[in-house]
Amino acid sequence: MNPAAPAPQGRRTSPLVVLVHTATFKQARQVVPAVIPILAATGFGGGTTMLISLVVGVTLLSLLTAALSWWRFSYLDGPTAVVVTRGLVSRSVRTVPNDRIRGVEVEAPVLHRVFGLVRVRIDAAAGAAGENEEVVVDGVPRAEGDRLRAAVLTHRATAPEAAEEEPVEEEFGRFDNRWLLYAPLVGSYLAVPLAAVGALFRLVDELPRQFQPDLEGPDVSDGRAAALLVVAALLLLVLGAVVGAAIVNWRFRLTRRGGSLVAVRGLLTRRHTELEIDRIRGWTLSEGLGMRWVRAARLSALVTGLGDATRRGQLLPLGPRTEAVTLGRRLVTDPAELIGHPPAARRRRILRATAAGVLVTLAGAVTSAAFGWWWLLAAGIALTVLAVPVGLGRYAALGHATGPDAFTVRSGWLVREQAVLQRRAVVGWQVRQSFFQRRADLATVIACVGAGQGGYASTDMAAGEVAAFAAAASEPWAATLSAR
Repeated sequence: MNPAAPAPQGRRTSPLVVLVHTATFKQARQVVPAVIPILAATGFGGGTTMLISLVVGVTLLSLLTAALSWWRFSYLDGPTAVVVTRGLVSRSVRTVPNDRIRGVEVEAPVLHRVFGLVRVRIDAAAGAAGENEEVVVDGVPRAEGDRLRAAVLTHRATAPEAAEEEPVEEEFGRFDNRWLLYAPLVGSYLAVPLAAVGALFRLVDELPRQFQPDLEGPDVSDGRAAALLVVAALLLLVLGAVVGAAIVNWRFRLTRRGGSLVAVRGLLTRRHTELEIDRIRGWTLSEGLGMRWVRAARLSALVTGLGDATRRGQLLPLGPRTEAVTLGRRLVTDPAELIGHPPAARRRRILRATAAGVLVTLAGAVTSAAFGWWWLLAAGIALTVLAVPVGLGRYAALGHATGPDAFTVRSGWLVREQAVLQRRAVVGWQVRQSFFQRRADLATVIACVGAGQGGYASTDMAAGEVAAFAAAASEPWAATLSAR
């Protein structure tokens, strides 16, 4: 009788990751917030000595927790699954089958690049309830990160000596630095300088009083000084948005390598994201209000089982709308021109947009007659008038269309999003009708898919068109959906 084969041993990450986690206080962040109140309760005062002691103590605590975390962490990429073991007191063993893996991202933050390390994120549609649907292997050498990425995507362990020939690359897209000028029109990039300023003020506020700078606020009594201050703040906001976009998207390049799409980007943190083309079911074109003024857009892939698709599934982070549409059509061809929704949908959009203004106007009419508060009446009228173009814009954004292999739906005003999906992506349909929609003979039909947000809606469609749209936009089984 042959002895049982020994169980394969897990791999360890590089010991250098202990230094990285010590410097970033990764593990200690969970402990420090609980320690500081205890120190404060013991009566320790401020001062330079206390500050230095606290820094040294937290650093030593970070070193200890980082070393223990490294010692108890291991990973194994087998021919059928990826296994990650972690934990000191409470041990956790997570197994992710290879056929549940949806994509791999290899990123190299600044400190990792100093030590020649990378972090590998494996997107898996196998997360437990309340658990993040990704497996992270943090702190492996660059060569090991590339090997692990290739192994899990090809669903087999690939030894370096048995590696296949590198497939030929085909470039799908490249970021043009001139597109950074679109960044001030994107809300997420405008939030970057605001968050940085907020973090700076919070850091200064946490310092002991003797270390806080004694700064006086600017004198805004002079109108010109106030105007200059506003202009300077706007310029800094614009510059911060451009710099933030450059840091995230620097040297963005999208290529096709074999059966995968590979996106590489980032200035401080280089990210290498790989998605299997066979799992791509469509794409979304996102256009914010400011972006529509300059005909710019963002493009993301809809991948089955992929979480955080807005970042990991990004195919074009920012660029001209024509570039985004051309790139999307290389993956999934969008149908013909969008079909508009009936006039009843326009009336409904306008009524919903002006409802708040009408209520304020009515309240203003009552208070104006009773107390002479004419300003509330004026505010209500202004809100109602301004809401009309908003309602018209929401109606203009509505649309749907079907094609031989795909369908598309579009909605949204502040952020307009058009989703193009393959017919085979649909796993079900949901039709909703409120009381007012039934009166207007309208309905909202939602295509349930296993990618992206999980469902994409065509709002306020003519109720009589729902069954035909569902049958044309999915497999033959949808023909059983009858109009009622």
